[in-house]
Amino acid sequence: MSAPIVIVGAGLAGLRTAEELRRAGYEGEVLLLGDEARPPYDRPPLSKQFVRGETDDTTLRPPEFFAEKNIELRLGTAVTGVDPAARTVTLADGSALGYDQLIIATGLRPRRLPGLPAVAGVHVLRAHEDAETLRAELDGADRALIIGAGFIGCELAASFRAAGVDVTLVEPQPTPLASVLGEQIGGLVARLHSGEGVDLRCGVGVDTLLTDDANRVRGAVLTDGTEVPADLVVVGVGSVPVTDWLADSGVELAQPSAGGGVLADESGRTSAEGVWAVGDVAAWQHDTGVRKRVEHWTSAGEQAKLLVTALLGGAAPTAARVPYFWSDQYDLKIQALGTPSPADDVTVVTDDGRKFLAYYSRDGILTAVLGAGMTAQVMKLRAKLTTATPVADLLAAAG
Repeated sequence: MSAPIVIVGAGLAGLRTAEELRRAGYEGEVLLLGDEARPPYDRPPLSKQFVRGETDDTTLRPPEFFAEKNIELRLGTAVTGVDPAARTVTLADGSALGYDQLIIATGLRPRRLPGLPAVAGVHVLRAHEDAETLRAELDGADRALIIGAGFIGCELAASFRAAGVDVTLVEPQPTPLASVLGEQIGGLVARLHSGEGVDLRCGVGVDTLLTDDANRVRGAVLTDGTEVPADLVVVGVGSVPVTDWLADSGVELAQPSAGGGVLADESGRTSAEGVWAVGDVAAWQHDTGVRKRVEHWTSAGEQAKLLVTALLGGAAPTAARVPYFWSDQYDLKIQALGTPSPADDVTVVTDDGRKFLAYYSRDGILTAVLGAGMTAQVMKLRAKLTTATPVADLLAAAG
């Protein structure tokens, strides 16, 4: 019997890859390894419906699915190393497992602020266990401090306000989401949160945490010297790829300054024969010639299809792919098609004081469309992003 295809990481990307293998007709052994004890689950609801107590079930597939598809799911199984020459991975218990093809789907771990002490009431959010602890503490909280106004920080701010908790949101950049969407759109997001009662502090960070006699957080001193009370703190300052287990493997990694991750081509092949990478951990080759990671839910499924097609020797699809991501904040769904960049020109075409629609462009050509509460207007422009569409033409057509 030939060795199995081993997928390291039982998150969304790993699960989608296993599913695509079966969908493509692969009949060999597929082994999905997850270091958590919980079956594959959906992460986006953790900062929204789950933390608010609106749902308890974020499981992506029931247990019988894996039996029906003949996918062996091993939970609580951490991988500590890989030898591409021998085609083996080493497990945390010291045993070795052979593979025919290895797919790296280990995802991310949350970044922590250096210098902050270990204090009760201070959290990060990535795993289901993090969300469970946060939900339990939210129930008795009055004032929360969220450090970092990226997507996780903004979503948690909205969820906490829905739970009636006072929120201070601290962001060193000039606006929320400035590094992703630029300051102009970040300003509209800032307006949204301020309108919902969030105490938004931009251009400032956290200097120290304040604790009570039981070593539980009671607030923080910001870098501008002001003091913020809080009985619950969440650090949402980004994540880093889980690649430490690849040390000395010969699998080429991106530099941390370039976002880190496992370097791969446009189909997920890495520098090591028979080793592939998919999902948040994977720095894939893109049309621009740059290899970078894309941390979006829809990207995991798209990459899984491309990887499996290449792994099984099929032809790459020729249809243009349009990246898509979204974020639910309050009653608005913020959606983006394309690749918005802070360096792009931004034209706000609709703004009613809460909902908005904007075009991103570079050298006059549409690069992305982003809307808040404007689902139909965003999605109808997907085709415009598959060709070089002048923004001026869209604006003229809009009258």
